[in-house]
Amino acid sequence: MADAADKKSPIGFWASSTEKHSIIEDIQGVVAGSMLAALGVTMLAAAHLLIGGTAGLGFLLRYSVDISFGTAFFLLNLPFYWLAYKRLGLAFTVKTFAAVALTSVLTGILPKLITFDSIEPITAALFGGLLIGCGMLVLFRHRASLGGFGILALYLQDRLGWRAGFVQLGLDCVVLFLSFFVASPFVIACSIVAAVTLNLTLAINHRTDRYIVR
Repeated sequence: MADAADKKSPIGFWASSTEKHSIIEDIQGVVAGSMLAALGVTMLAAAHLLIGGTAGLGFLLRYSVDISFGTAFFLLNLPFYWLAYKRLGLAFTVKTFAAVALTSVLTGILPKLITFDSIEPITAALFGGLLIGCGMLVLFRHRASLGGFGILALYLQDRLGWRAGFVQLGLDCVVLFLSFFVASPFVIACSIVAAVTLNLTLAINHRTDRYIVR
């Protein structure tokens, strides 16, 4: 009986076990992951860098047309929710929608609260990529993502066993290739550093056979 008590708390929505996160834990995970990702995006934007995935497409639109990153990022993710619902379930879809919406809002607010008078591009790439990667890692461990390519990467990992970080890295390379139309070679090189940092963080730290809590 003591073992059962250790595994699960009796307090309703706070209840968690070795196999499942509680509702409160999931809310905290979605908020924390979104905050880390938004701060990473803010650092990259301050250095005028890009990144892969739908976030990278959001940056491309931000630099090409008169639209905010948050708006572009939110809209670009809309087509992926159907795949998330059909393949990964309603709970994953709802948490991912919340993470994308919160990240979109925060990326519009943070530049008004945090400013960088001077930020070296390589530094922004390393720390920004790491922050976004850590944010996505938190979200992945709570069965959520930042949408877009993250949904596809998680789906392929669950179905085919492909490592999510490496799948996303390949897709990010396509986005970064498109960056040649709007950015200088140096900016693109720094952006590649950010993408590699982000995806190595995921590839090394996220494996479904090591972390099984849902």
